[in-house]
Amino acid sequence: MSSTLPAWNLKDLLRHPTKDSQRIEHELESQVSSFERQRNRLTSGLSPQPFQRILKQLEDISTQLNTLGAYGFLWFAENTKNQTARAFDNHVRNRLAQFYPRLLFFDLWWQSLPPKQASRLSSHATRHQYYLDTLTRLSPHTLGESEERIVTLKNSTGRQALEALYGVTTNSLKFPLKHSGRTKQLTREELMSYVRHPSASVRRGAYQSLFKVYGAQRDILGDLYKHLVQDWGNEGLQLRKYSSPIAVRNTANDLPEAAVDALLGTCRKNANVFQQYFRLKQRLLKLKTFHRYDLYAPYGGKSRRYTFARAERMVIEAYQSFSPALADQASRVIREQHLDAVIRPGKMGGAFCYSVRPKQTPYVLVNFTGEARDVSTLAHELGHAVHAMLAENHSVLTFHSALPLAETASIFGEQLLSDSLLTQEHDPTTKVSLLLSQLDDLYATIMRQAFFVLFEREAHRMIGEGTTIDELAEGYLTLLREQFGRDIKVGEEFRWEWLAIPHIFGSPFYCYSYSFGNLLVLALFQQYKKEGKPFIPKYIELLAGGGSASPKALLTPLGVDVSSRKFWQGGFTRIQSLVNQLDQHMP
Repeated sequence: MSSTLPAWNLKDLLRHPTKDSQRIEHELESQVSSFERQRNRLTSGLSPQPFQRILKQLEDISTQLNTLGAYGFLWFAENTKNQTARAFDNHVRNRLAQFYPRLLFFDLWWQSLPPKQASRLSSHATRHQYYLDTLTRLSPHTLGESEERIVTLKNSTGRQALEALYGVTTNSLKFPLKHSGRTKQLTREELMSYVRHPSASVRRGAYQSLFKVYGAQRDILGDLYKHLVQDWGNEGLQLRKYSSPIAVRNTANDLPEAAVDALLGTCRKNANVFQQYFRLKQRLLKLKTFHRYDLYAPYGGKSRRYTFARAERMVIEAYQSFSPALADQASRVIREQHLDAVIRPGKMGGAFCYSVRPKQTPYVLVNFTGEARDVSTLAHELGHAVHAMLAENHSVLTFHSALPLAETASIFGEQLLSDSLLTQEHDPTTKVSLLLSQLDDLYATIMRQAFFVLFEREAHRMIGEGTTIDELAEGYLTLLREQFGRDIKVGEEFRWEWLAIPHIFGSPFYCYSYSFGNLLVLALFQQYKKEGKPFIPKYIELLAGGGSASPKALLTPLGVDVSSRKFWQGGFTRIQSLVNQLDQHMP
């Protein structure tokens, strides 16, 4: 096991960034030029064999594009203040933006094919079936080739540049916090460890520092957000004719709007389940008044700290208890130096897993501070990696999971860890702490995320009608107070919380995938507890599907109906049972 914090090695992507990137760019130019020469062969009478060769060319190009783009992003993520890495990433993004438009003719040709001819060809390309089906599904929203080229080029210096500017601006922020008689200047990752501090005044100070700094940036960040929303609407609604801003995401996810409405509506209806939990937590903590900044307050004295070696061991053992094969895949990420856990100035905040191409171990970034939550984060991100590795036999065009299922393996990994700890623990106080930790995480990844999306729906509407940054903040605060009810006090400073949520800026409506994934996993985990070992191959088959079929098709063998409010309510039934367990174990 690792004794120090591991740092990743990106040499499996590029050994010599400048030299290798120049070589790949040269190869890409040759490959794309060759692909372009296939244009005249693309007719409705094209036979299956040359069609499959063209798809193979597209795969090879996509692999090279993914490799180059991944290296640029990952090097930049190591240290967003590294000017060389930033310049490299900008160069790569600009070069890729020049290649992508030259491939568009294939998509547009496929979307123009009559159904009979398309069916004839796709029947001989089963490895790429869902990729082709997706092109067909998006055809009502696809523009002409010239327009698509313009949009792609525009995004490289427009939307993508604004998203990068948000990252550069927020990753360089410092947060003052007075603690133990002196004021420290902290990164956001360091600051957020204090929102779980035993002292209420320290927790309050951490949140107040966070939102004071973000609030001071509201003019810049607020305007960035408004421009990003306007761009989303201009392209999605005006040009591509989607019915609503969220429909852009739903269509890409291959989810009917009714399913997303059922999910969000069920979450909103069940806000009282978590309100009940927070009232129990208030009793445990013996607080006269429960404030929003008490949400993640620890129970049972000083919070436990973990070395990375211990965290790694806990996670791998939890995976091992479910499937030795999954445990080995999770370990591979660390063995092959594809995980970066080091805290360093300028490092991108949060955590992510980057799956570059099939049959290559994904890259994982975490910011490991030794908190209990960091152990869960490790289990979560390694779950993403396992998901990609299980899908490695699919094409580079279909191995990435569709967004609604993208969180399945990661959240299931967290459940394995939580269940393992609860099963092994016999001390009543520790058991209560574990239930609190699990319910805290479920709140953060279900209700919190659903209300982010509810805010986004309102914000996109408001910005479309013309609004101010202050009005957006007031709208956010109103929804936040609805979420927590009357018994939990939400301070005025929380009106700026939305400025601190990167997904709201970079990936509109993405956050419902967390709610989707968590409630789905709660149902699947209950199924596992009921069925035992016979469930495991069905679950692995789900993950092995990657993005080779629609979410509905992949979930149907497991008996899941994502458009059913009854199904989503089943997830909250599980959460309610955990709240009831906590109530029963209350001292």
